[in-house]
Amino acid sequence: MRTVSGGEVAGILVAVFWAILVSFLAVALARLAQTLKATTKLVADVTDQAVPLLADASTAVRSAQTQIERVDAIASDVQEVTSNASALSSTVASTFGGPLVKVAAFGYGVRRALGGRDEAKPAKTPRRTVIVGRTVPAARRGKRKKD
Repeated sequence: MRTVSGGEVAGILVAVFWAILVSFLAVALARLAQTLKATTKLVADVTDQAVPLLADASTAVRSAQTQIERVDAIASDVQEVTSNASALSSTVASTFGGPLVKVAAFGYGVRRALGGRDEAKPAKTPRRTVIVGRTVPAARRGKRKKD
């Protein structure tokens, strides 16, 4: 029989370790390939779903723009109506305001003048106010009138 030298044993060990290393790398590459396939499928699914969503979003933005234009038109109409109402209000106030104030003042003066001639009514006596914390002097206590 032949004896195996140390160099041959080292070569066999290196070959075994090399085979184990290559098999680990093959397993890692197989798993990497599966991961890449799954990622590719995921990206394809996202793309398939994203395209309709983007189309819907685009439609929604266009619709919102149309509604904003309508609201803008309504706001400008409201502003025009407001300015017209303001002009009408100032016209009415300047036309009728002065004479109405004069008529009201004249009516008040007439009532006051006619009310002043009625002397049969006694004038109302003012009511007394009570101030908390103050006392009425003893000389005035007996002279109080009942209301």
